[in-house]
Amino acid sequence: MLDLLIKGGTLPDGSVADIGITGDTITEVAPSIDATAGETIEASGDLVAPPFVDPHFHMDATLSYGLPRVNASGTLLEGISLWGELREEASVDDMVSRALTYCDWAASMGLLAIRTHVDTTADHLRGVTAMLEVREAVKEYIDLQLVAFPQDGLYRAENGRENLIRALDMGVDVVGGIPHFERSMQDGADSLRDLCKIAADRGLQVDIHCDETDDPLSRHIETLAQETQRHGLQGRVAGSHLTSMHSMDNYYVSKLLPLIAEAGIAAIPNPLINIVLQGRHDSFPKRRGLTRVKELLAHGVTVGWGQDCVLDPWYSFGTGDMLDVAFMGMHVAQMTHPDEMAHCFTMVTESNAAIMGLDGYGLKKGDRASLVVLDAATPTEALRLRPARLAVVTKGKVISRSARGDADISIPGRPAQVRRRHQMPG
Repeated sequence: MLDLLIKGGTLPDGSVADIGITGDTITEVAPSIDATAGETIEASGDLVAPPFVDPHFHMDATLSYGLPRVNASGTLLEGISLWGELREEASVDDMVSRALTYCDWAASMGLLAIRTHVDTTADHLRGVTAMLEVREAVKEYIDLQLVAFPQDGLYRAENGRENLIRALDMGVDVVGGIPHFERSMQDGADSLRDLCKIAADRGLQVDIHCDETDDPLSRHIETLAQETQRHGLQGRVAGSHLTSMHSMDNYYVSKLLPLIAEAGIAAIPNPLINIVLQGRHDSFPKRRGLTRVKELLAHGVTVGWGQDCVLDPWYSFGTGDMLDVAFMGMHVAQMTHPDEMAHCFTMVTESNAAIMGLDGYGLKKGDRASLVVLDAATPTEALRLRPARLAVVTKGKVISRSARGDADISIPGRPAQVRRRHQMPG
């Protein structure tokens, strides 16, 4: 007796299978499962995928668009300034309420694991208190990792280092940083040495806002690679954004890429945000600021797409749909070969799960029973359509359902028909 049975789903590799679930675990995956179940979902060829994963977000600021006012210049620096005002005004309850609303949005989209950076600049640490409360509140349906993020700089901000340590002591999961925002290149490099030592001593992962700038001389990723190896942190470190690589000369990048790969550092570009915030000082041609995604992949670096922001001081759009993120990334990185398009789907599922170090992630027997059924036939169609999530299952429980996006078509002179949105002509 199964608790839940998914019948006839198309898996991301193109195979068709039934998936049997007991409790919170996938207990069987086979071409056909002949068993009774408490509930059966007829996938009927629809895409069944592991849940979407977002390895880079700012949940303490989400859904705050227009507070204290709109970012008029659209720049990263004005966004940081606005957030600096808002974090002094927002209460713990404000941040909890907005974050929980966002988590509901995310769950409805099949986004069931999120790594969020939490600002540790202010001595009051209300953002940390709020996000710890949210992590506890959503733990039954979303895996939420928290990054201690010194937004105004580990050394630049008064008590920046002390507050980061306090946040880690409160239970924050990951060590963060922003070396290019320190007062000097030297301070930035020193901050990375300090942060990697802190992570090594505590056995934690590291996720750095690294070189989020158009300045080709911002090369903190080089120091991050060195310190990762020095402290034996290979496989536990991510460089987020890395937008300066967009502007670096090719010779230097040819040296840098092998260093990143050798250190086992993952890369997290955030295409929606990177192309909106970068290049604001340019006339024409305008840089779009996305890091060198295909080149990183070619060197064996794990690269995952991140969302970064939804309706906050930096970004005035967003819904929590990781397929929107991958769709934009696919365009800006020019990943239009069929294999590249399919990999963009992998980047918001398996690659991001690997970056976050999620246990039991996938669609194999023994994996955690979390998955999403999409109104599309393949990963590439899912990218094209950003379709309805017909069912979202987390830890064996169906938590969200949506109607199929069919259309009743009645055109004079032609037979009436029902056409699925993803159905090709003929």
